[in-house]
Amino acid sequence: MDPRELRNAFGQFATGVTVVTCVNAEGQPHGATVNAFTAVSLDPPLAQVTLARNSKACEFLKDKPFAINVLAADQLDVAWHFAGRPAEQAPAWLEGPTAPVLDRTATTISCRPWRTYDGGDHLIVIGEVEQVQIPGRDPLLFHGGAFRHLSPLETGVHWDGSIDNPDHGWFDATATFTPLARSAAVPSPA
Repeated sequence: MDPRELRNAFGQFATGVTVVTCVNAEGQPHGATVNAFTAVSLDPPLAQVTLARNSKACEFLKDKPFAINVLAADQLDVAWHFAGRPAEQAPAWLEGPTAPVLDRTATTISCRPWRTYDGGDHLIVIGEVEQVQIPGRDPLLFHGGAFRHLSPLETGVHWDGSIDNPDHGWFDATATFTPLARSAAVPSPA
């Protein structure tokens, strides 16, 4: 398999952009931009990130707590900062329940270490989710080798006249329903 072709194929899957944060050997906050994030399980609550084996974060995550910071649409500079292109002004850190977290993200998922698996040239790190914070900001996206943002899907169809309008729901609390009349039993063929 040609690695470039495989990378292009993987790049057709739109993802969010995360920064995995932890503390380094000196106890200072450290982060790495990662777009390989997956929700794993609700019971137990598990989340997964996949990091290149040669990243510094891999050594800092070994049996250590971490946080998955889902970047907001206006945090492109933060994504680049933790991908190796430091910003003029460093991103703002906050104290998190398990590890340092970034300010103004779309979501933060704080984890305790659960399992680490071999993933070829990457490590698959699964954390048990201890706490989440959901500020309600739109996420930063990545697709086809470029950063993107959410926008409404333009279908050319206006929903307001439809009973299937997702903005209004199908039925309100005052809706009542009349049961269908039972039909007479149909005799079975002899």
